[in-house]
Amino acid sequence: MAGGRALILLDTCTLLWLTMAPEHLSAVARKALADSTTQVWVSAVTGFEIGQKHAAGKLELPLAPAAWIERALRSHTLQVIPLEMAIALRAAALPRLHNDPFDRLLIATAQEHHLVLLTPDPKIRAYPVLKTRW
Repeated sequence: MAGGRALILLDTCTLLWLTMAPEHLSAVARKALADSTTQVWVSAVTGFEIGQKHAAGKLELPLAPAAWIERALRSHTLQVIPLEMAIALRAAALPRLHNDPFDRLLIATAQEHHLVLLTPDPKIRAYPVLKTRW
């Protein structure tokens, strides 16, 4: 927390569920996202992952990815964290508990910016020096 605000980073599936299937969010996640003192962030990496999955036919969206993400950011008052060199290097240095490059970049983003990663993924939650909630 900084200045009394909870600082949260959404993983990609959490963003998708928040926007398209909120019933899949845990009670803890719903409470954190409903709290007016929570500042919620999304990594630019999530945009890339959503775009890749949509292009591969693995993710249906009601709009093109760029328009969908813009609407999600606006609708849920989300802020974007860009991919920075420090995050990329931190992701590369993480222990090999998880091989998904998108998730590794999200883990490194949360660590680099001292954010709580809101994720249902038990592989992500196994990382040391990472605060998670679900």
